[in-house]
Amino acid sequence: MQPSLFTETLTVSQLTFRIRKLLEDNPELQDVWVTGEVSNLSRPASGHIYFTLKDKNASLRCVMWKSDAARTRPNLQDGAAVEAHGKIAVYEPQGQYQLIVNLIRPKGEGALFQEFARLKAQLEAEGLFDPERKRPIPELPRRIGVVTSATGAALRDILNTLRRRLPLVEVILAPAPVQGVDAPPALVNALHSLNPSTMLRAGLQSPDVIILARGGGSIEDLWAFNDERVVRAVAASQIPIVCGVGHETDFTLCDFAADLRAPTPTAAAELATQTTLENLQFQIADYQTRLADLISSRVADHQALISALTARLRFVSPERRIQSELQLLDELSRRAFSGLTHRLQLQSARVDGLSRRLTALNPEAILSRGYAIVTRKTDGRVVAKVSDAKGDMNVRVGDGEFGVIRNS
Repeated sequence: MQPSLFTETLTVSQLTFRIRKLLEDNPELQDVWVTGEVSNLSRPASGHIYFTLKDKNASLRCVMWKSDAARTRPNLQDGAAVEAHGKIAVYEPQGQYQLIVNLIRPKGEGALFQEFARLKAQLEAEGLFDPERKRPIPELPRRIGVVTSATGAALRDILNTLRRRLPLVEVILAPAPVQGVDAPPALVNALHSLNPSTMLRAGLQSPDVIILARGGGSIEDLWAFNDERVVRAVAASQIPIVCGVGHETDFTLCDFAADLRAPTPTAAAELATQTTLENLQFQIADYQTRLADLISSRVADHQALISALTARLRFVSPERRIQSELQLLDELSRRAFSGLTHRLQLQSARVDGLSRRLTALNPEAILSRGYAIVTRKTDGRVVAKVSDAKGDMNVRVGDGEFGVIRNS
């Protein structure tokens, strides 16, 4: 085939740009899942992840930007079979097309995710995940039931945490496998064994809270906790359940059905013991202080009341009345004596005044000043006029009297 003389000549950049536009404008290539084996994995300091997906016939250059890597935290290693989701783009400087990845999952998880979503929607529609069904976790449990593998690291972490935080709590272990086809019925039986109806038949006391836990793993490893039988057993439990399955980013349907979800088994043990031994010691010390203050306050109040009642009783007692009357009598006696004394002083002063006046008017006093009283001997009448002076008369002077005879 001969080239046309009128065909446009493109630069490498122009051609690469057109190829890029063709690929990036194709909606089918902007939302695609690709499966393959990871190779040439690189994690530079920038935080981006570079790798190649390959199968026996081809390879595809892939990149996951730092933001998506931080959000999803993919567990990648060379040789792992994965499914990557993203969009096709062209790296123009090298003229290579590549997959911009935003989500990675182990190969085969796609069907599990679909089943997870289907069952979640079904159970959610039935109300098994409603917030109103959630019950509060007891602040100070006396007994804690644990449903997990008897040989797993999760049990050791839970026991160590409980021993550290609340060593007084009694732990009831209901062991069950947490992985494989035998796990779901065993987990259901273990949960039923810890509920009150079963415990009472065995003559035992049921726990106050149940921890359902296992360590991390792939979605296949954790699938027993997405089994419908186990999820319904969790929702039907008469005892509040704290679910701590996997790691922080792992979610199972049991997490939604439980009363409280914990990111790890250790965190589940911590959430099941909201009140620690240290908290109890602080609370007891605080209660002791408050009790002592309350007792002191009540004693002080009663002492004040007793003092007031004693004072009132003393005020109305016969002894108090007698003392008051005696005091009044003393006061009246003092006032009477004082009044009498004053009255006597006034009378004495009056008598003295009258005495002085009487003394001044006493004829004898007048006689002592050279006057004399003349009386007739015959009738004792005072001679006040010359015409009364007849016969024998007595003349009384200051120091005595003598007789006189008037000679007419």
